[in-house]
Amino acid sequence: MDKTEIINKTIAFVKQTLANEPTGHDWYHINRVVKLSEKIAQKEGGDIFKIKLIALLHDISDYKLYKTEQEGIEKLNNFLDEIIDDEQLKNEIKSTISGISFKGGTNTQKLSLEGQIVQDADRIDAIGAIGIARAFAYGGNKNRAMHTPDQKPQTFKNQEEYKNNKGSTINHFYEKLFLLKDKLNTSSAIKIAEQRHQFMEDFLTQFFMEWEAEV
Repeated sequence: MDKTEIINKTIAFVKQTLANEPTGHDWYHINRVVKLSEKIAQKEGGDIFKIKLIALLHDISDYKLYKTEQEGIEKLNNFLDEIIDDEQLKNEIKSTISGISFKGGTNTQKLSLEGQIVQDADRIDAIGAIGIARAFAYGGNKNRAMHTPDQKPQTFKNQEEYKNNKGSTINHFYEKLFLLKDKLNTSSAIKIAEQRHQFMEDFLTQFFMEWEAEV
């Protein structure tokens, strides 16, 4: 199977798998991450085939989309077994995907340039106007409060604490979204993130004003 066929089959698989996904991890998110990855790669370099494949598959094994973490891992592994014969490439894709996720800020896995680019693109899509929309979509889907004034944001010692957190969506800004700009890998991504980060700050200023019914 040549590279073009692999990419086309992967697009079809991801579209089918994430159809009607309600938490902001849908096909449209994946497609934006692919596009952002390509834009960053134009400046930073990297193997574009690997970048596209990683970007397309980066959420397929995400624990947030399944009843168990193992279910997602098996889904990714089974698909890669179908489309890739090269064991080294297959293992590289799986390893890179496992290192992209935020995991409460506890994920410190070293990434290749390709992995860094996709991680940056994924994090950029988690901030700005789209990031705000995705945060509230996710919070609503998980029955989380929009805002609980007396509930303070948390810091997490490990992934389990992050997974079990039931805090409000507004807390999520402080627990993750505002941290992302300073965790980006590439200068190209940092430039893109600056305006989006400022947009979130402006949004919260307005949000808190309206929350208190100020006019």
